[in-house]
Amino acid sequence: MRARDPIIRAVLFAGSVLLFTALLRAQADVPPDEITQESLKFARAYGAVEENFMEPIDPDRMVFDGGIRGMLSALDPFSSFFDPDQFEQLKQFTQGKARGFGSVLYVSPGKILVLQTAEGSPSWRAGLGPGDEIVEVNGTRIDRLDLKSLIELLQRARSGTARLGVIRPGRVVAQDFELHPSEVATPTVDKAFFLKPGLAYLHLSGFDQKTPQEVNDALTKLGGAALKGLLLDLRDNHGGVLDAAVGLASLFLKPDLTVLTQRGRAVPAKSHLTSAAPVRYDLPLVLLVNGNTASAAEVFVAALQEHDRALVAGEPTYGKGVVESVAALSENTGLALTTAQYFTPSGRSIQRPLPGTALAIPDPSFAATPKASFRTDNGRPVAPGGGITPDVTLPAPVRDPWLSFLEQRGAFTSFASDYLTLHGKVSQTFEPDANTLEDFRTFLGRQRIRTPDEYWAADQDYLKLRIKVELFNLVFGLAYGDEVETRNDPQVQKAAALFPRIPVLLQPPAKRPVRVRPKFSTR
Repeated sequence: MRARDPIIRAVLFAGSVLLFTALLRAQADVPPDEITQESLKFARAYGAVEENFMEPIDPDRMVFDGGIRGMLSALDPFSSFFDPDQFEQLKQFTQGKARGFGSVLYVSPGKILVLQTAEGSPSWRAGLGPGDEIVEVNGTRIDRLDLKSLIELLQRARSGTARLGVIRPGRVVAQDFELHPSEVATPTVDKAFFLKPGLAYLHLSGFDQKTPQEVNDALTKLGGAALKGLLLDLRDNHGGVLDAAVGLASLFLKPDLTVLTQRGRAVPAKSHLTSAAPVRYDLPLVLLVNGNTASAAEVFVAALQEHDRALVAGEPTYGKGVVESVAALSENTGLALTTAQYFTPSGRSIQRPLPGTALAIPDPSFAATPKASFRTDNGRPVAPGGGITPDVTLPAPVRDPWLSFLEQRGAFTSFASDYLTLHGKVSQTFEPDANTLEDFRTFLGRQRIRTPDEYWAADQDYLKLRIKVELFNLVFGLAYGDEVETRNDPQVQKAAALFPRIPVLLQPPAKRPVRVRPKFSTR
């Protein structure tokens, strides 16, 4: 990022209160260039506030939160300023690391349950595991806190030694644990298993520097070249590191194919090509996406769609087609600034219009030719703008409002915890029955939650599934519970059924075989 970029210069000018003072004292000598004049306006306003506000002001809060973030908010939703803590978290995210204890927790008012601990993490080394209930943190009782207070307590605990009181499953007396925070790896491949023999399933939660290696490792563990297909689930993947998307594409595409091209006012046009990866997978591929699939994830999906390498199924993606460049500023702060748009191999922008921002018309050149046609390598038409349209639409199931309420209240996890206390551990063959549902209904009654007849009768199968999943989470760990839930996901089941049709669906409509419906005589 070059210092002569006007916006960056404005940030640098605004980053020092001393500079404001110098400008105010030497107005007669200020050069007449536009950026300095605009900075002087800010300095005058700051000086007036600093001198006359009824209480002393915090300079960092005024400059960071007011001046810089206010300026960036006038541009687009993606440009951001990071204070020192946020900038450090961002750097850890891109490296696939986070500082903490390595636990996945279920948190609700007055209750914290351990769902999973990362291997090698402080929690794992201490012996914490699924189903453990944390009842005290650094001398503070959990059952007396609301949700906001609980989250604040956990955030404070991450900054130093945490002394925990923990009740193990089947016990009533708490044990004491002492944990020391450290850097913990946060894998982006968070689910990996076989849907059926030879057909692998991976869920990818984001893109960081180690994502291509993680995917390769997961596929190797599942069979590598012997695999017959891969369902790669990118639902709720908000993106991340752009180079990781290019690296992942290189695992599935031939070398020297375009993944994306980026262009910006101060950024030279640049095409990102696939590289010769140590291993390349030629297996049949289905990508599952939804409205939360965004940014780097969309880059990857668009490249494989337009090179006819994968069938895209699910729902239209988010539509984020711009690039943020991250620059370090003074005082350990940082800036993410939208510096370029990216374009898919066929030349389309998938950025959705954002009225009232600089992205109201994401690609002005396209706006002049709204009937422009974009096609894949095989000649299949692809829709321009507003995200990626799947090749096969698979709507997500719609849950009724009562089920949504139960999920928000954490009713299934709380019931599972109580159920294990009363009945002990369940086996992997456990199936909830009518008695389990009656226990659940009684539990809801104690929580003063109604069970409307019209929902209770219609939701029986889903209630059984959610109870089963939460019990398995607490007994066998989050990975096993996730696998059970994913296997019963209607979108996953329908996407898996597409593999025999991939060769046909990747052909242009004109070349697909015509299905002739048999005629029946009424005589």
